[in-house]
Amino acid sequence: MNQRRAYSTRRDSFGRQINRDHSPFLLVFIPWATILLASFFQSMPIAVAGPLLPPIGFLFLLAWRLLRPGVLPIWSGLIFGIWDDLFSGQPFGSAILLFSATMLAIEIIDIRFPWRGFAQDWLIAAAIAVVYILSTTLVSGSRLTLPLFAGIVPQLLFSIIAYPFIAFIVSRLDKMRLMRFRTVA
Repeated sequence: MNQRRAYSTRRDSFGRQINRDHSPFLLVFIPWATILLASFFQSMPIAVAGPLLPPIGFLFLLAWRLLRPGVLPIWSGLIFGIWDDLFSGQPFGSAILLFSATMLAIEIIDIRFPWRGFAQDWLIAAAIAVVYILSTTLVSGSRLTLPLFAGIVPQLLFSIIAYPFIAFIVSRLDKMRLMRFRTVA
């Protein structure tokens, strides 16, 4: 009788802890949907004189890949690059190349430095974001002159500053992704 009471008091907000499993749909859907939606929302028209907003879809890709290495396969950079090319206004194929190269670069970094902290992830994301923005500037047909570089500096700074906020959002989405639901037996 005493063991039964001890068992019945161990409850979470959904009931007993036995017979719980992750939702396979949420495990896959949330990372992919957030990156695709972020790439789409990046194309919303905002009237500014120069590039100001960071590449939000790219930063979400970086955050998911750096915070949860096993969630996205390496080839997903191709899919996200195609989607981003549809909405970014860049020449088609630029995001495909850069997203795929980013996934490969992060894979190499994961092999070399498997244990990292947030500061190292932020440094990696900042370096990759700067290379990405400079590369997209060059791929668009612009010559990197001093006035053009001065025009993209705010976008570079906002990208570096935005990564911790995006990483926080990704960590909360990951918590929601890993919620356990009752399985029907």
